[in-house]
Amino acid sequence: MKEEEVNRCQIQEWYPEFKPVSIKTLIHQLPESFVEYLLDDSGPFLLPLSVSNEDALPNRIHNPYEEEDLQVSEGSGDEAEEPSLPPIFPELELQVKESIESLGGAVFPKMNWSAPKDSAWISTTGTLKCTTFSEIALLFKASDSLVHDLLHAYDSCNDKSLSRPKNFFLALRKWYPSLRPEMEFRCFVKGNQLVGISQREVTTLYPIIEKKNDILLLIQEFFDNHVRGRFESENYTFDVYITKGERVKVVDFNPWGAFTLPLLFTWDELEQILVSEEDEVEFRIVEHQCAVRPGLKTAVPYDYLNCGPGSGWDQFMRNANAELQRQTEFPEADV
Repeated sequence: MKEEEVNRCQIQEWYPEFKPVSIKTLIHQLPESFVEYLLDDSGPFLLPLSVSNEDALPNRIHNPYEEEDLQVSEGSGDEAEEPSLPPIFPELELQVKESIESLGGAVFPKMNWSAPKDSAWISTTGTLKCTTFSEIALLFKASDSLVHDLLHAYDSCNDKSLSRPKNFFLALRKWYPSLRPEMEFRCFVKGNQLVGISQREVTTLYPIIEKKNDILLLIQEFFDNHVRGRFESENYTFDVYITKGERVKVVDFNPWGAFTLPLLFTWDELEQILVSEEDEVEFRIVEHQCAVRPGLKTAVPYDYLNCGPGSGWDQFMRNANAELQRQTEFPEADV
């Protein structure tokens, strides 16, 4: 994998081309001061001070103005500690406020490649739904998986020359409360041919089996009409969502291999597929309970884990794949 292939998968790179067939998104370049704020773990956990007085999540984690114990009386022999002041990003906050309002009052935030899925637990709703800049800052500051974007995006590149992208971006995507997780799919493209499709949410059994052939035809037609030849890489993956009206929307693009989850496939399987326009696309969904894969419900990108041969994660995936194959071949043994 090359750096240019990873760069093409940044949302600010692909969204302008695919805007008509994607989720409405507004993108802001992040100031370097905000990037430094996200990476700084030397002090207390502070949320930015709101300039619009709409701080839905005030600095309840650490509020230096209310901590009198930080002050040491004169003559005690100890030096008084200077309280850490919350950072402030007035221009970015006002831009984000305006964008949230124009997107209907609630958004789903992400950076160049990743969303802070691992920190959803800390929000008031337990989701990535955000209505204020402070909620976004909290999710980003608490997320370990965003470290991938900040520090490790090029770790799997065989021509790595960069430690990080030149600029970071905040993408605000319109929030839809009624999205059905079973209707999101990951599509695998090899040699500019669609070779595989996997259900994106593989941790639960959903009753969509009867629609499998219709879904396959919708995605194949969408790829032929809207994606093939427009995304410049030859090998890549893209995620789509199918609406109740059977419209297909691009959700994201990801590199082929590396930190991209293969879901119901393995990368060895996908690499061995021979590219031919005559071959049928392999379409996999969770069709029975024993095919559910709870071990894949992780928001941490592969690059942020030790996935090398012999590692714990490598052994876990080998065991999980072996068990899935056994249960698929002999389902009656687990009834």
